[in-house]
Formats: sequence, C-alpha cells, structure tokens
Amino acid sequence: MLDFDRFQALSFDCYGTLVDWETGILGALRPIILKYGVACDDDRLLDLYAAAESEIEAGPYRTYREVLREVARRLATALSFRPSPADIEALPESLPSWPPFPDTVPALQALSKRFRLAIVSNTDDDLFAATRRRLPVDFALVVTATQMHSYKPAPAHFTRTLEGLGVGREALLHVAQSLFHDIAPARALGLRTVWVNRRAGRRGSGATPPAEARPDLEVPDLRSLVALIETA
Repeated sequence: MLDFDRFQALSFDCYGTLVDWETGILGALRPIILKYGVACDDDRLLDLYAAAESEIEAGPYRTYREVLREVARRLATALSFRPSPADIEALPESLPSWPPFPDTVPALQALSKRFRLAIVSNTDDDLFAATRRRLPVDFALVVTATQMHSYKPAPAHFTRTLEGLGVGREALLHVAQSLFHDIAPARALGLRTVWVNRRAGRRGSGATPPAEARPDLEVPDLRSLVALIETA
C-alpha cells in the first residue's frame, strides 16, 4: 500500500482516466461505419484507433485536432471506405461532448481537499478548455500537448508537471488509465503511479496500445482510490 501522506500533489491523465473517451470515440465513429455498411465491432474499432493514434503521435508534432483527423483517414483506409470531410471532422468535433465517468467529479472534489491536482493530457489547449467545464474543480496546473509539442509517452509532460508544481518526484503521485501513455513513462522517471483499470474484465487494451508496466497500485475506478486514501 502506498503511503499517501508523502504526496503533496496528484496528477491525472484526462481522456480515458477522468473522461470516458472510449464511449466518446465509439459514439463518433459508429454512425460513420454504419453509413458505409462496414462490418467492424467495437473492440476492433478501438484497436485500430489505438494503433493509428499512437503511430501519428510518435511522428512530427501536429495538433491533437489534426491527429484525430488523421486517425479518421487511416481508419477509413483500413476499413476500405472513402470518408467525407464531415466524417474526418467527426472525432475532433465530438471531443468536447465526451462525458466524465460518473465517479470522476465526486472523486476530484474529495481529493482536492487534501492534494493539489494537475492535468497531464495529450490534447490541445482549446479542446481541454471545453472538457474543463465538465470538471468543476481547481487544477493547480494543466499540461497539454499544445504546450509541450509532444505526446505521452514522451517524458516532457511529466518533467513539466514536476517543474510547474515545484515538487520532487517523491511528492507527486500520477493517476492514469493507460499503461502505454502514462504508467510506463511515469515509472521510468521515478514517479509513483496508480493504474485506474477502467477496462478490468474486458478484452484487450481498448483505445490505448498494449504495454508492460507495473504500477504501484491498481484500482478499478477513482471512487476506490478515494476510499483507500480516506481509510489509510
């Protein structure tokens, strides 16, 4: 069990951890593949999304809005249909409506009474600004791909978070759903981590590529993390 008293701040991945991005992604993509009569179940669609997104983000920096457009183009190629301009815009246009998980806001509100909170996200500033209105808590710091001109799992997000919060590695606990984007690189930098395993009991790794990483703690949701902290 982690010693939660040692931490001054908690940093969170946003999409996938706080926000139900798989519901958002599928909600944007399902109508498109239905329109073209493409046979593709949700698991395969998320696998294709994960592979395309991570490959694009590993290349030269482009905005997350453009990353999502290119994901749509590659999915269309993989599934053998020609997307319209509206199809290509569907993912980035849907992002502001992606819903937080039901446990997210109560958990953040509870945790903010004890810790400084930060966001460490692979997104654009303007896209996160829309999401932030759904997260009614104060964040001490928000770090985005716009600011870093790179994407996790590159380490810049995490080093910037430490600098911006003015804390040492031992005082920051990183909380995230993606082993690939978050847990592995955070651990490589010496940070303690909590894996929010939102896909427990489901096949595959969903909208994130598979990865091998050993978190310090695994929980199924943020409600469980709050309960552990409050009873520790």
